[in-house]
Amino acid sequence: QVQLVESGGGLVQAGDSLRLSCAASGEYIAGYNMKWFRQAPGKEREFVASHSSSGGYYYTDSTIGRFDISRDNAKNTVYLQINSLKPEDTAVYYCAADAGPIWTIRDSGAVLYWGQGTQVTVSS
Repeated sequence: QVQLVESGGGLVQAGDSLRLSCAASGEYIAGYNMKWFRQAPGKEREFVASHSSSGGYYYTDSTIGRFDISRDNAKNTVYLQINSLKPEDTAVYYCAADAGPIWTIRDSGAVLYWGQGTQVTVSS
């Protein structure tokens, strides 16, 4: 069993940068695919970024460039760096872990564990 706890969210201004953290406990996460999702008010949950257990990095056309996922295995923690924040980035950001096949690397179909989420609010 893996427990995931996100932190680092808050109220920021457009143009700022933010680094979100997802601290894992219960198991080492080195063997899991680690992912970030977000959900804005009134919208469905959206894939943001993932890092596969084999070392690949995955984004979407809308997140590549401004978003950067990384891991620190010594701390059993995954991070999401967000640069040049925009008001439309306002959402609850969730981290997740799975051991699914590579064709699920950009969705939540194989997710085993979810964090509780951290709120990011970007003012203009």
